Amino acid sequence: MPYQPPFTITSDILNLVADISQQVGRLDASVLNSSPQLRKQNRIKTITGTLAIEGNTLTEEQITAILDGKPVLGSVRELAEVKGAIVAYDALPTWTPDSIDDLLAAHGLMMSDILVNAGRFRDKAVGIQKGKAVHHVAPPAHQVSGLMAELIQWLTQAKDHPLITSSVFHYEFEFIHPFSDGNGRMGRLWQTLILSQWHPLFLSLPLESVIKDNQQRYYQALEAADQQADSTPFVHFMLSVIAQTLAQNAPANALVNAPVNGLVDVAGLKTNDAIMALLAANPALTRQQLADVIGKDLRTIGRALAKLQQAGTIKRIGSDKTGHWEVQL
Repeated sequence: MPYQPPFTITSDILNLVADISQQVGRLDASVLNSSPQLRKQNRIKTITGTLAIEGNTLTEEQITAILDGKPVLGSVRELAEVKGAIVAYDALPTWTPDSIDDLLAAHGLMMSDILVNAGRFRDKAVGIQKGKAVHHVAPPAHQVSGLMAELIQWLTQAKDHPLITSSVFHYEFEFIHPFSDGNGRMGRLWQTLILSQWHPLFLSLPLESVIKDNQQRYYQALEAADQQADSTPFVHFMLSVIAQTLAQNAPANALVNAPVNGLVDVAGLKTNDAIMALLAANPALTRQQLADVIGKDLRTIGRALAKLQQAGTIKRIGSDKTGHWEVQL
């Protein structure tokens, strides 16, 4: 009987899928792809984010310098991690998600200067340890090839939305932990690849950077899925991160130029309620965009935002220019 990863498609997951699909529909890939500089910036954010989760301390500025061929001071391992990630993400569009050979080739590129067995499944037992506590013991090494073959077969035949199947794959991959090192960055890379097969927009989005911004929740979602023996908590987390990534990378005028009823119907709502509804749909909205959509002046919007913040209903994450809102629903 074919392997079926355990997960449940909840109403919250369906709502997130609908929201993400709507955001993707409003965002044309050409908006991001038309700017080589924007593509480069997002690729730098992606590489910085996915490596920072693993403890790499090199900054966006340093990774930019490496991409530009400039010398950068850093440990041999950290520099090798960056160079491996650069070539792996450059090759991403050439791979297919359901190919074991491509998966091994990707790991070979990502880890070539770090591991002697890069591009090969592990032959030893591994686990995830934080401090003195063991958080996860991966399946025995002799089971890895069979488990990965079953997972790839499931991915090939899965009928669920790619947003869901990519998240399930990501969790199952981390559970199997098929390589001696580099499993986290490979799981994130492969989810991006699966998503890009659904929509090429994901080749230009810094999803891994937003995962880094929510790193603690990322680990908590993995642990919750482990405890339940069910990937549903992780699927929900990843979909929320994808929605946040899309919101943060929407063009400044994406919401204002869209019909209000096509996103959120705020007609007849009080100012505070309208703000909450709009920020829940797009946390990256600016004060000016809120004012334009709701039809109020900036001072009114500013006062309403201040009251919502004081009440703990919304929270500002990051700067006014590049940050986003977090809605406490």
